[in-house]
Amino acid sequence: MYLLLAFLLVPLIEIALFIQVGGAIGLWPTLAIVILTAILGTIMVRQQGRHAIANLQRSFSELQNPTKPLADGAMILFSGALLLTPGFFTDALGFALLMPPVRAVVFDFISKRVKVQRFEMGQRPDPRRPQPRDTVIDGDYSEVSEENGKPGGPSGWSSH
Repeated sequence: MYLLLAFLLVPLIEIALFIQVGGAIGLWPTLAIVILTAILGTIMVRQQGRHAIANLQRSFSELQNPTKPLADGAMILFSGALLLTPGFFTDALGFALLMPPVRAVVFDFISKRVKVQRFEMGQRPDPRRPQPRDTVIDGDYSEVSEENGKPGGPSGWSSH
C-alpha cells in the first residue's frame, strides 16, 4: 500500500515543484539545475560507492558483520537512482541518502524492524562429517613448450 502511495505521490510532488521552480526562475535555469544535480550526484555516488566497497571488503577481511557496509552500499545505490531521476524532490532525497548521518538513521530505523534469524562468518566444520586431516595436495608437472611440438591427434577439447 505504501509503495502504491509513493508511486502516486512522488510524480505529483515533482510536477508541482517543476511548475513552482520553473515559474520562479524560468525554463532553462530549471533544466540546468536538474542536469547539474544529476552530474554532481553521479560524481558523489561514485566517490561514496568506492568508499562503501572498501568498507565492505574491510569487514569481510576482518571477519566482521558486513550488514552496515552492505546497507550503506544499497542506500548509496538507491540514492544514485534517485539523483538520476529528474526532479527536485527525488534529488533532495538522493542527496540526503548520500550523507552518512542520514544513512545511519535510516539503517537504525530499518534494523529495528528486521529480525535476523541466523548469521555466520566463514565455514564451520560439520561435526557429523569426517574432516580431512591434511589439506596438502601432491602433484607432478612438466612444462610443455612450442619446441616439443603439438600432441598428435585431436584431444576432444578443441573444435578443430
